[in-house]
Amino acid sequence: MPVVVVESPAKAKTINKYLGSDYTVLASYGHVRDLPPKDGSVDTDNEFDMKWEVGTDSRKHVKAIADALKEDNELILATDPDREGEAISWHLQEALTKRRSIKKDTPVSRVVFNAITKSAVTEAMQNPRQVDMPLVEAYLARRALDYLVGFNLSPVLWRKLPGAKSAGRVQSVCLRLIVEREMEIEAFKPVEYWSVKALFDTPRGQTYEARLVKLAGNKLDKMDLTNATQAELAVQAITSRALSVQSVEAKPANRNPSAPFMTSTLQQEASRKFGMGARQTMSTAQRLYEAGYITYMRTDGIDMAPEAVTAARDAIADRYGAEYVPDSPRMYKNKAKNAQEAHECIRPTDMTKDASQLRIEDDQRKLYDLIWKRTIACQMAAARLERTTVEVGSDDGQVGLRATGQVVLFDGFMRVYEEGRDDVADEDDKRLPQVMQGEPAVFAKTSLSDQFAKATGEAQVTEGAKIAKEAILSENEAVLALQHHTQPPPRYTEATLVKRMEELGIGRPSTYASIVTTIQDREYVRKDKNRLIPEEKGRIVTIFLLNFFRQYVGYEFTANLESQLDHVSAGDSDYKELLAKFWRDFSAAIGETSELRISEVLDKLDEALAPQLYPPREDGTDPRICPKCGTGQLHLKTSRTGGFVGCGNYPECNYTRPIAGEGAQGEEKLLGTDEGDEIWLKDGRFGPYVQRGEVTPENKRPKRSSLPQVRHGGWPKENTTFEQALKLLSLPRHVGDHPEGGKISANLGRFGPYIMHKLPDAEKPTYVNVKTWEEMFDIGMNHAVQLLADKRANPGRGRGTAAKPLRELGEHPDGGVMAVYEGRYGPYVKWEKVNATLPKETKPEDVTVEMAVELVNEKAAKKGTKKKAAPKKKAATKKTTTKKAPVKKAPAKKAAES
Repeated sequence: MPVVVVESPAKAKTINKYLGSDYTVLASYGHVRDLPPKDGSVDTDNEFDMKWEVGTDSRKHVKAIADALKEDNELILATDPDREGEAISWHLQEALTKRRSIKKDTPVSRVVFNAITKSAVTEAMQNPRQVDMPLVEAYLARRALDYLVGFNLSPVLWRKLPGAKSAGRVQSVCLRLIVEREMEIEAFKPVEYWSVKALFDTPRGQTYEARLVKLAGNKLDKMDLTNATQAELAVQAITSRALSVQSVEAKPANRNPSAPFMTSTLQQEASRKFGMGARQTMSTAQRLYEAGYITYMRTDGIDMAPEAVTAARDAIADRYGAEYVPDSPRMYKNKAKNAQEAHECIRPTDMTKDASQLRIEDDQRKLYDLIWKRTIACQMAAARLERTTVEVGSDDGQVGLRATGQVVLFDGFMRVYEEGRDDVADEDDKRLPQVMQGEPAVFAKTSLSDQFAKATGEAQVTEGAKIAKEAILSENEAVLALQHHTQPPPRYTEATLVKRMEELGIGRPSTYASIVTTIQDREYVRKDKNRLIPEEKGRIVTIFLLNFFRQYVGYEFTANLESQLDHVSAGDSDYKELLAKFWRDFSAAIGETSELRISEVLDKLDEALAPQLYPPREDGTDPRICPKCGTGQLHLKTSRTGGFVGCGNYPECNYTRPIAGEGAQGEEKLLGTDEGDEIWLKDGRFGPYVQRGEVTPENKRPKRSSLPQVRHGGWPKENTTFEQALKLLSLPRHVGDHPEGGKISANLGRFGPYIMHKLPDAEKPTYVNVKTWEEMFDIGMNHAVQLLADKRANPGRGRGTAAKPLRELGEHPDGGVMAVYEGRYGPYVKWEKVNATLPKETKPEDVTVEMAVELVNEKAAKKGTKKKAAPKKKAATKKTTTKKAPVKKAPAKKAAES
């Protein structure tokens, strides 16, 4: 029986079902070898020779494959059909050859399939090939580049920028995108403009809205009305004239469906519609692929196999009727930069099955439904629309208004699916009532004031929307002028970031999710309301790289390097020549920067960041003078938590603020004065806190209190009030005297709000967590005594008592139950002695078995944790004693080989 090797146990299970008992199907659990994280893993003096080692957690998987080859002397490598999958197959072949599990007479072949279906797997088995070395060499080049950049640049960051964690070749460019967008937002100066619209009634009793496009006989552009006076004059010009419908023009239009999904567009749409991050999207898609429901999900191709197109057209005809099937199939051109790595689009393997027919988890069902609808829609007939434009004007030609809308004559593909949008939708999609040319345009009796209130309320919470600050209503309230201010570009979401990276040619389908995840894991970027915001350490790292390694975080340079890697994978370039050229210039840049002192680096960055760090002040004073002491000069400084601006008179003056500037999150702020003490709001290494008074020689440790976390009923730092600060600084609160002796107090601790009491004869006090910070101040004696009694009767999660899991997930492939628990630092997955914290955006109810296996395996590998082998049973001893034969020592060489 041939031994077939795939990446995951789920994939192995599905393939084994198709191949049957004639094959042994095993899983490698991903990559089995990697470069050791130490100097010399890529030998730049020896033609970039790479030293690989089998990972601790992979040794047992390699051994299992090696043991199987002892019985079945044929190996079939069936890893994923991309560069990474080819590399895994190559690593396996190399590792097994080194172990002498692959002999000279061992047949080794490589098979690939784009979908895990019986027909695809069977066909692949009939068309084996050898490992594609150009694809492997492209992987080797990419891995070597990432190692050389990360392993040589990161130490420079550690020495020059305390608090910086590491730098990556593509991750640093991605971080630059986010930081530069934030700087654009901070430098943005809003511009005021006004718009005017009117509400008209038709003779048939219907209402429509039109906007002003012509004033004083001239075309009116969006920002021509710059102030309230001009807007009021425009309102008067409209209301003082008789208006009529000058023209009604209806034009037919077609709307075609979007192309089927590839990796980047799937990540973007899952983010728009479900708020799923790139990593969560790919993990969910991976499970769908391994179960045989969709085709391979790491692809930059949008073409569909002819048989899939036919199946989609048949499914459309069966479900929606022949009129929804276009006369000819829709063919989408492949946009892949390298045809050798292009695959089919992401689509269902069975077009007849929608999400309701599959027994899968909720996250998989949502994503499968998205993929199924997009695939079906891409082969459906175009939607037929009628776009209508109504021109309203005065007889003297001084005033003109326009109303636009559309009518859907035939929904076509829109019956199934419409692509989401990143930006605010236009108003041109609304439907207009019947309007006749020549009829009078009569001002409506309905007021526009309600619409203004609604528009204002919605705009305030929609990033990038036009925010109406003020309004001017006509006397009859049918004409309305709205004040707007131009808005800065919106922060990136994961969807728009992936889209921008794709436009620039940075990264590839298999890398998008890991890139976006890495910069968040390094705490260079945080995600808030689905928007990516750079942290201070992320800013300072980016500015450092732009000043000292500008070429290597350049968009064009990174995109060109990706293109060169594509040439390698196509077999058109030598990967060692690419590495040599890169290393020659990069090592020189590393050498120059390593000689700089930290003070020189900070001075350079201070100069480069001056426009952002020290913007002009409204009162005209020097922006570099410390606002606290009035004499010190502000300078850029660094700490292990990132960069900040501080006073040069430290330690006499301890003023600090974040790089983002005064008023930004992180700035210390005076909330008020209480009993002669200043009450400050500050940021510390453990987060924001409030403080009574300042640090002085007489008062070295002023009273402080951390802000409660949001999950404990807390609030964002910028929303802190003077009254809240005083309440926090009054802690601990004396609740009352316990009936059995001792005082009950309430306080806010590292793990949230709690009450505490120590019995007179007890060694340690008893702590009980309360749900919200308000409860610390509201809880009364009766409730507190009851909570303490319950805790003493049932210690619950006290030390030595087993915690109850939030969810039980099932068995780990290596044995042992996995479950999700609530911990002090958030929810985590527990497997035996391994505890793996969930990613910030992942909820306990969203955790799947596959995700849990990945998390605990990764944590176990970092800790070097191994599951203890079961003790071997002792052989039965005979009653009669026999003399043991002397044991011969094996030669050193043989012993080493074994």
